[in-house]
Amino acid sequence: MEDLYVIKIGGETINSKDSLKACLKAISTSGKKVVLVHGGGKKVTELAQKLFIPQQMVEGRRITSLETLELCTMVYAGLINKNIVAGLSAEKLLAIGLSGADLNCIVSKKRDASVINYGFVGDIVKVDKTVFENFISQNIIPVVNSISISEEGELLNTNADVMAAEIAKAMSDKYKVHLLYCFEKSGVLKDITDENSVIPDISKTDFTHMKETKKIADGMIPKLQTAFRALYHGVDEARILKSDALENYFTNENPGTNISLH
Repeated sequence: MEDLYVIKIGGETINSKDSLKACLKAISTSGKKVVLVHGGGKKVTELAQKLFIPQQMVEGRRITSLETLELCTMVYAGLINKNIVAGLSAEKLLAIGLSGADLNCIVSKKRDASVINYGFVGDIVKVDKTVFENFISQNIIPVVNSISISEEGELLNTNADVMAAEIAKAMSDKYKVHLLYCFEKSGVLKDITDENSVIPDISKTDFTHMKETKKIADGMIPKLQTAFRALYHGVDEARILKSDALENYFTNENPGTNISLH
């Protein structure tokens, strides 16, 4: 089976031109088959403040009002997505920007509001892998933003980590899939204030213990849970690393934190 790298970038990687350029250059130099997934929550928060659109977060998750959904769609599917496509073009790579609505490739269901009303937020129910296979077979990199679509044609805000994992799972019967979460930290850290305290490997048992003893940052828990689910459903590798270390990863080094079931 061929290798496929589903790479999710977020945080400061998107906000920093230099970090984004280094990340895209590493992809170009590697020559690997890639699906690139991105969010852009920090940019949405920044613009929401300028536009006086109130923002509410619950356990690190954004409550998506109609105004916020419109802003997310503009920022994710427009500004950020096209900047990434343009950056890949500058590296002489063919890329196409996609949301879940494009070719109906990622269908979601509006999240149940009985416990917490997250607003216009979607949980993925279907990934059309043939859409991605068709682009990959033509050496075109799909650049996927975190806007999905419901069966009724409603745009919904979706967690980008989950979107990357669901794409990885869908592609795992045809490719050996590597799921990479790239952001501004060097990996999962023992001490969030110390960039050198990277935990090289985390198993499911380690994760359970770290949660129970509160030795892991709350914001990292859903990311790790998503990675474990992807591995359970056939993804070959899941890793959390600094986006600047992507080049090292592609040259057979092992930066960041490797996530494993055992």
